[in-house]
Amino acid sequence: MSETASPPRRLPLPTGYRFAATVGQLSLGRHDPCARFVDGDYYWATRTPAGPATLVLRREADTLLATGFGPGADWVLAQADAVAGLRDDLTGFAECAASHPVVARLARSHGGVRLPTTRSLFPRLLRAIFEQKVTGIEAYRAYAATVRHFRQPAPGPLGGRLLLPPTPEAVAATPYWTFHPFGVEQRRAETLRRAAASAARLVRCRDSTEATARLTAIAGIGPWTAAEVVRTVFGDPDAVSVGDYHIPNTVAWALAGEARGDDARMLELLAPFRGHRGRVCTLLAAAGVAAPRFGPRAPLRSFASY
Repeated sequence: MSETASPPRRLPLPTGYRFAATVGQLSLGRHDPCARFVDGDYYWATRTPAGPATLVLRREADTLLATGFGPGADWVLAQADAVAGLRDDLTGFAECAASHPVVARLARSHGGVRLPTTRSLFPRLLRAIFEQKVTGIEAYRAYAATVRHFRQPAPGPLGGRLLLPPTPEAVAATPYWTFHPFGVEQRRAETLRRAAASAARLVRCRDSTEATARLTAIAGIGPWTAAEVVRTVFGDPDAVSVGDYHIPNTVAWALAGEARGDDARMLELLAPFRGHRGRVCTLLAAAGVAAPRFGPRAPLRSFASY
């Protein structure tokens, strides 16, 4: 499983390209069991129509060297430039960014952050469901524990240090209470099982619009989850995570100097950037922009004993 199935690809990079900030969008934290940096190289494990695969991306000056491992190596190599954000279409962004001084500055200083396109839907949906209405730490613990429960080493040089995301079939067949020790209550566990049962239809979606419609037709999946998925699966630059706890405040603070904002205010402020509203939110995150915090942090909860 460790042999390279196809010759490596060398991908030229645009001026100012931000490697870590771009591909890092595919990981949930530094220790994501399916996608992470190791010694400066980025490893991304996935399941492809041809079988399991690992894509390794290494930056060498003004190029990326892409190497594929496993039965799906040809598939991930063909998709490598998209995964690295190099198919990201910036058409029209410079013009709309110029309409606001903050966004114009972000476009200059963080324009090298591109949006990946993975075409690997269920693994991103798995993670998004675990991120619903919980803290980042809780989401990571549930996600990582679930991946390890269905443990399958990814092909490539890391062996068992890198794992494949679980198959939809395995998740759909797992009783909801199996996820309780991982910190997942029944509501999210059942949502995950329903999504897994629908995965065969979801992976046939041709674009972001179709995927959003099919995703939000599943009980327990709303606009926030759909946007989180399509932004990286289809590289949708307009996908806005409506219903997020922090993003409306961030947008209101950055674009209007208002410490708090709701979804309606966020969408109003983002309206001039239609077509790239999600990109604006991504650049705000890359720049570390955050609204002032008031009150205590959200508590960490445990559902392990439920």
